[in-house]
Amino acid sequence: MKCIKINGADSVAVAIVPLQAGEVLKVGEREVTLLCDIPAGNKIALRNFSVGDDVVKYGFPIGHATADIRTGELVNDKNLKTNLNGLLNYEYTPIGGEVTTLATELPVRTFMGYRRANGDVGVRNEIWVVPTVGCVSGVASELARRLREETACRGVDAIVAFPHNYGCSQLGDDHENTRKILRDIILHPNAGGVLVVGLGCENNQPAALREMLGHYDHERIRFMVTQETDDEMACGMEMLRRIYEVARHDVRSEVPIGELKIGLKCGGSDGLSGITANPLLGVLSDYIVAQGGTTVLTEVPEMFGAETLLMNRCHDRATFDKTVRLINDFKQFFISNGQPIYENPSPGNKAGGISTLEEKSLGCTQKSGSSQVRDVIGYGDRLTTKGLNLLSAPGNDLVASTALAAAGCHVVLFSTGRGTPFGTFVPTVKISTNSRLYEHKKGWIDFNAGVLVEGEPMADVARRFVDYVVAVASGTSTNNESNGYREISIFKTGVTL
Repeated sequence: MKCIKINGADSVAVAIVPLQAGEVLKVGEREVTLLCDIPAGNKIALRNFSVGDDVVKYGFPIGHATADIRTGELVNDKNLKTNLNGLLNYEYTPIGGEVTTLATELPVRTFMGYRRANGDVGVRNEIWVVPTVGCVSGVASELARRLREETACRGVDAIVAFPHNYGCSQLGDDHENTRKILRDIILHPNAGGVLVVGLGCENNQPAALREMLGHYDHERIRFMVTQETDDEMACGMEMLRRIYEVARHDVRSEVPIGELKIGLKCGGSDGLSGITANPLLGVLSDYIVAQGGTTVLTEVPEMFGAETLLMNRCHDRATFDKTVRLINDFKQFFISNGQPIYENPSPGNKAGGISTLEEKSLGCTQKSGSSQVRDVIGYGDRLTTKGLNLLSAPGNDLVASTALAAAGCHVVLFSTGRGTPFGTFVPTVKISTNSRLYEHKKGWIDFNAGVLVEGEPMADVARRFVDYVVAVASGTSTNNESNGYREISIFKTGVTL
């Protein structure tokens, strides 16, 4: 197969492989002669377009032609422009939202996780060193390094510090966002123990952060204020040894897959994202939801243009109203900063075949499958409702992935057509949209969804993918973990003092 027409109503097809001018393609019942070279992932005109005509992909308009386009020509950002403009009014037109048949046919599974004393479940048993403020990030990193060297991580999955830039010189929402994300990291069940390292004079005071935690295990979570100790390295290592002695005895036990919380993210998308990897994540999302589990979709700016599809899947009016606020509040954020709402996609997206935000969003939202939207949560908030959730966060890969993990996701599933090595503070599974990327970057990519356009049925790929996700939840390392690529990034909107 050299190209694919995704929906019967589409007026473009997508090249699966690079195509050359003069090739004759069979698209449905008709033949199309290519008038120019078409890169893989890019769009082929299946009809003649005049200026202003809508171009349809995924069964929906993805923009309008800005020049006359002939059948067989390339359709891209040079001759296609978004239809989106300004704020919109929305009406609730519920369509239910049921999980796909394939998702219900996949076998019920369990995984081997860590059952915590408070009832939470983790998929890793790690020791984390978390600085309250950027001033002590170096101290945190050195303490983690020394404990790794001393223990060789025997009995735990990893010993990691999470440096960041914030915790002081912030006001309002920025200050609160930093505090909430750090609280969420400290309480995350993938950590068997946490040392919180403070400075003492920062805005994010360690005592106030401690209060935010509520009831917690004082043997596993300890605080050190460096300005209050003569030797922060000696004091920090003593605390870490005590934490390590508790955590190293934790063991995995069998856990129903319905206990999993999965984050859904894409980045470096291309024209195959909405055909291979994102639909695969959608099946996985529906499967986890059908088993009583939780999945989370974020990247709010990349819902613009496809938001009504999510709104109409909200399970009640209250959830619909929350989704409308989620969308409009983010649009207002752009407006208040004097920035265009629809300045998307990125140069890499365009090179990969994505030309407008509608096209990007229609592909992006496929990661959510077809189940009902059960809840909408704010940035830095923690999950309380099982099923599919929407989370307020930007599209930036590391910021959004950090927010997904902070919400309580055990694993982030990250689809990509261009490739990226990063990972956040939970296992970050990279799923390639095409086989070329998988073969080219095996040190980055964990699973190849490109086989979906090479003849392997979705049912077979989905079963293998479920097996892989279960293996990761049970302890198999992802590439970002093996490479030591573990970072956090906190959303910042205001001034720095």
